[in-house]
Amino acid sequence: MHMARLWDSSRRTMGGYSLEALTGDKRVMSGAELCHEEELFGKVSMKTIFGRRKLKIDGSEGKMIILSPVEELQREERKPWICYSVLDAKSTLKLYESLKSHLSNMPWKLDGKPVSVKSMFDFYEEYWQPFGDLLVKMETEGMLVDRAYLAEVEKVAKAEQVIATNRFRNWATRYCADAKYMNVGSDTQLRQLLFGGIANRKDPDECLPNERIFKVPNVHQVIEDGEKTPPKFRNIRLHSIRDNPLPAEMFTASGWPSVSGDALKALAGKVSAEYDFMSDSFDLQLDDNVENTAENEVSEKQKSTGDVNKSAYGKAFLAFEKEEEGREACHAISALCEVCSIDSLISNFILPLQGINISGKNERIHCSLNINTETGRLSARRPSLQNQPALEKDRYKIRQAFIAAPGNSLIVADYGQLELRILAHLASCKSMLDAFRAGGDFHSRTAMNMYPYIREAIDKKQVLLEWHPQPGEDKPPVPLLKDAFASERRKAKMLNFSIAYGKTPVGLARDWKVSVKEAKKTVDLWYSNRKEVLAWQEERKQEARDKQFVCTLLGRARRFPSMAHATTYQKGHIERAAINTPVQGSAADVAMCAMLEITKNARLKELGWKLLLQVHDEVILEGPTETAEVAKAIVVECMSKPFNGKNILKVDLSVDAKCAQNWYSAK
Repeated sequence: MHMARLWDSSRRTMGGYSLEALTGDKRVMSGAELCHEEELFGKVSMKTIFGRRKLKIDGSEGKMIILSPVEELQREERKPWICYSVLDAKSTLKLYESLKSHLSNMPWKLDGKPVSVKSMFDFYEEYWQPFGDLLVKMETEGMLVDRAYLAEVEKVAKAEQVIATNRFRNWATRYCADAKYMNVGSDTQLRQLLFGGIANRKDPDECLPNERIFKVPNVHQVIEDGEKTPPKFRNIRLHSIRDNPLPAEMFTASGWPSVSGDALKALAGKVSAEYDFMSDSFDLQLDDNVENTAENEVSEKQKSTGDVNKSAYGKAFLAFEKEEEGREACHAISALCEVCSIDSLISNFILPLQGINISGKNERIHCSLNINTETGRLSARRPSLQNQPALEKDRYKIRQAFIAAPGNSLIVADYGQLELRILAHLASCKSMLDAFRAGGDFHSRTAMNMYPYIREAIDKKQVLLEWHPQPGEDKPPVPLLKDAFASERRKAKMLNFSIAYGKTPVGLARDWKVSVKEAKKTVDLWYSNRKEVLAWQEERKQEARDKQFVCTLLGRARRFPSMAHATTYQKGHIERAAINTPVQGSAADVAMCAMLEITKNARLKELGWKLLLQVHDEVILEGPTETAEVAKAIVVECMSKPFNGKNILKVDLSVDAKCAQNWYSAK
């Protein structure tokens, strides 16, 4: 499958990479030597040969196809099983022969220059095959997880989720009595409560009803009039919290207001979820078993109606006549956002990492690592260890659950701004290369070069680009650029990454909530000092149009066969991919080479250190604590010079590494 991806990376949406799909494709198999045309028949799935329909209760055949256990098939279907196994082996061999031929006919280019007398099959043997072997070893090793810690985190998360839920319900019940019984995780119920009566964006003649009945679990054991026992379910009546629905900015594909996380954040703004909606005359008394003193601790600033920064409040603020009601609405919807955020952490991280089906007897998690993305970046599943929450959003310190075995430590080493350094190298951008060689805060330097008034402030020593404190100094003599011009630096940082991914002024205007004209003006400022980047991007777009592929640093090609008959919208998507792939794919090349360099280092092997995981630009190793500092220095050296002990880039590779007992502490 890895050979097939090297040969044609576009099959993910055009046939796939299964053995059945590959061996049944004449184009794929055209490189194999066949004695007769009849030999070209692909692998046939086990379900096709041995599958049988599952019987219904009445004895008739159902639609579901099931397979008997393999050991049973080998006994009961011996002759067909032998034929199936032989065909499987023969198909695999012929596929290998064909792909070897295809790859051998593809010249290998390193950093755009042909590698003398070498093909992409040589690349496969030198890099991808050893990398595949390494991934298998990493999967087998696994990572030790502190499941007791996760169990405690789960309790805290669920308790905080209940508190945030009650905050929202307490507010909503002031306007709709049955809101205290609603399911805050139901999009339909939330839409009815917040937007009841609103017209459909696509069909204005169709409106949400002002009021609707919902059937919900009777979790509070409410006994209806005339009944003796509480029913399992009960009906609740939800109507809009206002005479007019709240303002909607985002809509679903069907035209109804969205209640996604982003849509709710737009309503709430950037305000705290910790707001007291309780009073002496209003107390739901729900979920009394959850203890949290913060529920009743309301700061004077929150209670005060004066000195309020209205810019922090979202769209819901102006929807209410009274400022106090508008503030409360924003805080309540912020609490709802917190419910969604906590639910995501619980369902995507905290619970899956405790699953017994993914933990071995030694309490180590063994995820499946795959080279199955079009750029060549690794992906992980069962579970996706690469998809951990961003550090600033890791409120429960989930990474702290990934620990070293007793007597061992973890080394976590991370590339600094790898993709931007790759872009600087590929485009030979003097401004970017100079900034990286100068060191320091790259995004502040970008802002300084974009805005003349910032450079003037630095020249006049009114602000500092960066500051290195001396003994006894606790603050800089004048403000730092990142503090004095925080908004400009934030835009510069976003541009640095967005432009590397081929984002257009239209996309940035949407992100910044400004006009396309204003976004384009800012983008032009960025390009004004980086003309080489713009020229390089135009070259990649033209390459995608002319050749229908682009290449990474190590020569891996991403193909765009649909370019010839693509629509204008599809061409825009392909052109962005043509810009992004050489950057992101080359970063994957660097990470792969670094991992191979680490693996073949004899000293690290001697010290007992092993690679456990790679997360984009970061690698994690485990080994004896007493040799951690020595091993860390070797890892940094391997990552700084990943190409057989050299760095072939025009810019240094910055590596930050730490030793700790858990993943979180090493960040």
